[in-house]
Amino acid sequence: MPSWFEETSVTIDVGGRPMTLSTGAVAKQAAGAVLVSQGDTVVLVTVVHSSPRPGIDFFPLTVDVVEKFAASGKIPGGFFKREGRLSDREVLNSRFIDRAIRPLFEDGYNDDTQVTATVLSADPECPVDICAFVGASAALSISEIPFLGPIAAVRVARVEGELLANPTPEQLEESDIEFIVAGHRGSIVMVEGGAHQVPEAEVLGALRFGHDQILPIIDKIEELQKQVGKEKIEAGEPEDNSELWAEIRGKAEARLSEAFQIKEKHARGSAVKAIEKEVLAEYVDEYRKAPIEVRSLEDFEDRASGLKKLQGTVKEILHDLGAEIVRERVMASNERIDGRGPADIRQIAADVRVVPRPHGVALFTRGETQAMVTTTLGSGFDEQTIDGMSGRYKKTFMLHYNFPPFSVGEARPLRGPGRREVGHGTLAERAIKPVLPEHEDFPYTIRVVSETLESNGSSSMAAVCGSTLSLLDAGVPLKSPVAGIAMGLITDGTRTVVLSDILGDEDHLGDMDFKVTGTNEGITALQMDIKVKEINWEILEQALGQARDGRLHILDCMNKDTEAELHGLKPRGELHDYAPRLEVLFVKPDRIRDIIGPGGKVIRAIQETTGAKIDVEDSGRCSVFGPDAESVKVALSMVEELTQEAEIGRIYLAKVKRIADFGAFAEIFPGTDGLVHISHLAAGRVDKVTDLVSEGDEILAKCIDIDPAGRIRLSRKEALAEMAARGEDAKDDAGEA
Repeated sequence: MPSWFEETSVTIDVGGRPMTLSTGAVAKQAAGAVLVSQGDTVVLVTVVHSSPRPGIDFFPLTVDVVEKFAASGKIPGGFFKREGRLSDREVLNSRFIDRAIRPLFEDGYNDDTQVTATVLSADPECPVDICAFVGASAALSISEIPFLGPIAAVRVARVEGELLANPTPEQLEESDIEFIVAGHRGSIVMVEGGAHQVPEAEVLGALRFGHDQILPIIDKIEELQKQVGKEKIEAGEPEDNSELWAEIRGKAEARLSEAFQIKEKHARGSAVKAIEKEVLAEYVDEYRKAPIEVRSLEDFEDRASGLKKLQGTVKEILHDLGAEIVRERVMASNERIDGRGPADIRQIAADVRVVPRPHGVALFTRGETQAMVTTTLGSGFDEQTIDGMSGRYKKTFMLHYNFPPFSVGEARPLRGPGRREVGHGTLAERAIKPVLPEHEDFPYTIRVVSETLESNGSSSMAAVCGSTLSLLDAGVPLKSPVAGIAMGLITDGTRTVVLSDILGDEDHLGDMDFKVTGTNEGITALQMDIKVKEINWEILEQALGQARDGRLHILDCMNKDTEAELHGLKPRGELHDYAPRLEVLFVKPDRIRDIIGPGGKVIRAIQETTGAKIDVEDSGRCSVFGPDAESVKVALSMVEELTQEAEIGRIYLAKVKRIADFGAFAEIFPGTDGLVHISHLAAGRVDKVTDLVSEGDEILAKCIDIDPAGRIRLSRKEALAEMAARGEDAKDDAGEA
């Protein structure tokens, strides 16, 4: 580096490998820029901000993790040889950083803020997501942005009972737990990951381990901050609206309390909106009647701006007053918006095969949340090929989550899946994946799609429950049924209430969103976000225990509602009439050419004749996929005929292909010949081969030997004798024995 580069760095051991955070060498015009290096992975994380937009009443934060193909020495696939919109993996990495840092900014700070993590070098042994997270925390900490960090994150895995921090990809393959755990000194703030039906106590132990591992990283970020950190800017001081608060409380508190006791979502929402509209109209009328002299365009604009500001303030106070009413009611009386107690689950209804054509379909309803989930079975041709920065790979199981606007009574254009839909789909996929059969045992490509038909909270967990039922309806032999539940939290620091199966309003007004999925035996996936500064381990333990009770209740309801169809949440014994059929056989790799034929001629002929698709792998694994059982059966028989091997002791109807003085060469099946020596043509002496057989004759021939070189010896004599001994008609085209 040139001497005028003032680079500052710190290094910390993470998972047995050094991680270095450096700043001052690149991207110096950003508010904060940190290079994070571990192994050969290098991620540049920058943060910038701009003045708040006039009248803005929310915090506009954008987080993007951008993977550059050049970082791993690759050129993007497809026609457009440059990176485009973020891939699902980039979206997921962006989301988990966003969810963790969003609550950790000073109140009153509303600057447009952007965090960008750019992957400059990618080492498969050191995943970029943790580096990007640590870099985001460090860049925010050294910037002037009023960030209440630092925080840090590690990936936790368990291999053969041992917990590991930031494991290698090889170790992850052997692990039964994989969580990303993020937090600050006081507690964890975000969890994302899955497990293979692991009990709650062991999951809690893994989260504690993860929190212990992030503390040294936080120490190093604070060390870097002390060396180069900028003075934090002052967040906007909130105006003193105490008088307005008191006025609005007097006007609306009693009516809002009554409105929030309405159990039905839309009726409750309409009542609340009517109160807000009435109170707002009153203040707008007063403002407009106030005698203010307008002498210029600037005066007019100031008056309009003042009105807009007043409207925003009144709306904010009404919103906060409603939240206060709901939260106090829960903490004071344990009574929720819809009248349930903290641990109560909404009414559940489940059904399968509700429409005729999908291979598997389920309708799952929990209160005012409803999902229709379909399962489609496909072949190897339907596998998803993903061209990622770290390489190209295939997926045989996909779960997609959709959230159309009508599900919440809104009208807005459909623009494809957003970040939230990608995140919820991945969570549901992670929840189901541990209980899927091994691909070798059920060699179908599986796509599950959850369509949210109605939503009032916990729609992602409805997707998990509906996916289980849909897969079982399709005949997929799951290891165990999975259900999911979303947990919430209301706390004022002294009183704390953990809520099961939260509503949309409870998610919005509450302090935690904790989604837990699993089976009767244990947890398969977790996702947690908190909105308070910290949460203690006792509350987490209570939430996990309460979630288990709720999950078992939901599984019991699913079982009762589908008993007539699924008989104890078991897969259907037969695939759907419209489901394709798939069979697998293994052939010797050197016989693959017989199936393919010159230029693919043979395999195309089989597929055109039968309507089945044939996928042959280099290992000799041959998958035959067809629209019905008959097409698969015919295609299988054709493949078997092409690739069959001679068996010692088996009798064949062979066709004489060539005559020699010492015997006849006969084809026992296409492409495979054997020698019938003259001494094995008949029981007695044979002077000339042509006395008994001619080219083109069909003869019975028994395989009596295969030498190491693969040469086959046949015997017509032994074949005829064996047939006679069985009492069968021992005749062939060459005459009688």
